[in-house]
Amino acid sequence: MTERKDLRQSRVPSGRAERLVHLGWLAGRMAIGGAAEGLRRASGVGPSAGNPLLSGANARRLARSLSSMRGASMKLGQLLSLEAEDLLPPEAAEALATLRDAGDAMPEAQLRSVLRASWGPDWEGRFAEFDFEPMAAASIGQVHAGTTTDGRELALKIQYPGVARSIDSDVNNLAAALRLAKILPGDVDFDPLIEEAKRQLRDEADYATEAEHLRRYGELLASESEVVVPKVHDDFTTANVLAMDRLHGVPLEDLCGPEHPDRERDRAATLLLRLVLREFFDFHFIQSDPNFANYLLLHDGRIGLIDLGAGYEPSQSLCAAYARLFRASIDGDRVAMRRVAEEIGFVTPEDAAAGAEGVLDLISLATEPFHDAEGYDFGSSDLPARAREASMALVFEHGFLRPPPPPTLFLQRKLAGTFLLCVRLRARVDARRLLEEELDRFEARGDTSPLESEG
Repeated sequence: MTERKDLRQSRVPSGRAERLVHLGWLAGRMAIGGAAEGLRRASGVGPSAGNPLLSGANARRLARSLSSMRGASMKLGQLLSLEAEDLLPPEAAEALATLRDAGDAMPEAQLRSVLRASWGPDWEGRFAEFDFEPMAAASIGQVHAGTTTDGRELALKIQYPGVARSIDSDVNNLAAALRLAKILPGDVDFDPLIEEAKRQLRDEADYATEAEHLRRYGELLASESEVVVPKVHDDFTTANVLAMDRLHGVPLEDLCGPEHPDRERDRAATLLLRLVLREFFDFHFIQSDPNFANYLLLHDGRIGLIDLGAGYEPSQSLCAAYARLFRASIDGDRVAMRRVAEEIGFVTPEDAAAGAEGVLDLISLATEPFHDAEGYDFGSSDLPARAREASMALVFEHGFLRPPPPPTLFLQRKLAGTFLLCVRLRARVDARRLLEEELDRFEARGDTSPLESEG
């Protein structure tokens, strides 16, 4: 699919007991490191601020250990880094942010064991070529290239052993360890976020579900000639292996290079943002992981979407609420914004006025690219920095410590993540026109029912 990165290798701890021991070992090492750091600070050496459990080597140790564990532990770290970075100590946020890039790869002996269990002892006879060096490694599995004896070029997503059956225990044990280390603030209720992480992980570890997502998304995008979704190959797909077409291209991030003209970056960013809005208001189906690694710039100029593990289906009424919220925001109607924000659960009638107004300010920032009728210049925008400052003010000045409602996490992550992609691409996009076209179609269909309970 793309040029291979040099990936670290480490054996995946596959049993629940082994993974629990690994977490216990991590907690012990962090406690020892934290005690040593505390003594250094008490003696006047080193900074006095911040959590000593997460300073320097300890922060790096946390990220390195979660990366080597893969599975739920690594995914929870990624999710926390994305959704709760403003509620975490800076050292923790910085350490966990490194988990967004890549995990360790399995050593070849462990990989062969997984493939024998999935395809039988004679599996190599089905391939003319199989590359044991992975093209990519993430939290749930790693990707290998192979060419079958009948000439099909496949990308094979191979799940790490033990991650599916250890999801609940991994998440619970890691959350307990992070709370004990005071990495997760004790006065913030992270339980809904943790339960949402479990749900997402179960979906991502279910390759039959991801295969169905790929088929469904391919059908939804049949009219998008500039987008390619790889086809699933059922005869090589099992519970632990997802086989799909290998797409040839380079990471979308390559467009950031100076050899690419502005019009190419603008075209790609416009396409990505149009896809987001179609997901919200047309498909009601979200590819909810807007990571550069999940998009390929193909050699013919099209964009390949190569990961649907994080597919999510929001209710039609939630999408309708977001349509009303976006419309109120671009119209500058604060009363309507407050009404819909309460409906979704961002604020409650009991919230202090300053905190509620801070949330509305943050919503206005989050929809800022849609306000400009002349097109929005993401390349010169400092929107991410201003949004972070507003989030920090909401927490530390107004004491607003409530995480967003779990059903909204995927929609917010996709929108904010796509904006960040547009910023990285230094693109100029007529975002308001794209939004108004989608809202006009959505409202013409009459999909404006009040938000139903999501449990």
